[in-house]
Amino acid sequence: MISLTEIILLAAGLCFDTFAVSLSSGICMPDIPRLVFLRIITVFALIQAGFAFAGWIAGISVHGMLQSVDHWIAFAMLSYIGIKMIVESFSSDEKKGCTDFRRVSVLLTVAVATSIDAAVVGVSVAMLQIPDIRFVLLLLITFIFTALSSAAGIKWGRKILPGLGKRAEAAGGIILIAIGVKILIEHLEYLS
Repeated sequence: MISLTEIILLAAGLCFDTFAVSLSSGICMPDIPRLVFLRIITVFALIQAGFAFAGWIAGISVHGMLQSVDHWIAFAMLSYIGIKMIVESFSSDEKKGCTDFRRVSVLLTVAVATSIDAAVVGVSVAMLQIPDIRFVLLLLITFIFTALSSAAGIKWGRKILPGLGKRAEAAGGIILIAIGVKILIEHLEYLS
């Protein structure tokens, strides 16, 4: 069973990519209208939660076939995402650099790119067979955290050093790996 604390940590881990790109983008957007700002954070939050939901649906459909190894799959997926986030945080590649989210096509592209991990987490959570109400709570918290992280990133992007986004991404990766390890340990203890 996944606890409320783990739900909060999963949601927080998922929004670090959004925070990082929003932080770097905030540097490029010194002044944006309030409605555009609200559109940006809402799109990020909706797509992140939507991808988690889509992953959960996919995970439910294949769970019966994979039940004997679901804990290993959850561990592998969360570890892969976490390691990827940590590696990207050390990269000097600025592909997530100065991006202007006021253009809808750019906003949607970046929102989808930063939400793919949420789909993988959705699959992992589905394999754990958590109660539906806990998954709804995960979606709600993911939506809220993603909106808040996007808002904070854009607002702080003008004031804080851009390097913080890379450290935040590494922290998110560590959180996801830790949750994957916990899932695996709990399942192995259950079997013994």
